[in-house]
Amino acid sequence: MKTIFITGASAGLGKATAKLFLSKGWRVIATMRDPGKETELNRLENVLLLPLDVTDPEQVRETVKKAIDSGNVDVVFNNAGYGLVGALEACTDQQITSQIETNLTGVLRVAQAFIPYFREKRSGLFLTTTSVCGLTSNPLSSVYNATKWALEGWSESISYELAQFNIGIKTIAPGGIKSNYMNVMQVAAHPDYDKLLNRMNAVFAEGLMTFTEPEIIAETVYEAATDDRDQLTYLAGEDAKKLVGMRQSQGADTFRTEMNKRMQPRSILQ
Repeated sequence: MKTIFITGASAGLGKATAKLFLSKGWRVIATMRDPGKETELNRLENVLLLPLDVTDPEQVRETVKKAIDSGNVDVVFNNAGYGLVGALEACTDQQITSQIETNLTGVLRVAQAFIPYFREKRSGLFLTTTSVCGLTSNPLSSVYNATKWALEGWSESISYELAQFNIGIKTIAPGGIKSNYMNVMQVAAHPDYDKLLNRMNAVFAEGLMTFTEPEIIAETVYEAATDDRDQLTYLAGEDAKKLVGMRQSQGADTFRTEMNKRMQPRSILQ
């Protein structure tokens, strides 16, 4: 029986992935900040719940050790993260630091803790939830975008280090996901950017961004974990495929110019 270790498994894509892998006969190590609040995964067989706050280096080390001590681990799915929306000048230093600590540094911590284990057994696979926002860009999420672009670059770079030990690394880049994302999202408000925010929401509503059920995105996670392809990034969701396709066909500069025209408030364009 293969085992997957999942961060951010309390809701959304993390929980959907846990359920899917269980249905495929895998053992699941589901981690979350407070396992005591979990009311669903704790009732299922072949699930080990462990506490994990990826911003706590000591807890990362302790939880990874417990996971390894519990039996073989084949795949690590770094999924914990949240969104920070708003203009950069509206973000506090704490908001910026927390976003980077959770979305980027937390992933590096978990991977670093597992690498010696995978290296010694000369097998293993890291999966990381990035975003279409790590391959394209949009207004009012520059810090979030920065963490997701960083994860894509980090994954490509470390793939060279890991290949010699037969350790794989892949990213899952979803578009919008129907989940509790909006509930955990932080917003940095600034009145001078309200028109841009309203215009961005309107453009998204016009079909640029759609929201896919997390169970559908989880299928891409399973594909990446089991297809044995030497492929770095897996787009998940029709909107992600559409946006990345637009950027690739238009070229980065044209895509940015056209997106900027589309996103600007009507009052600015007139």
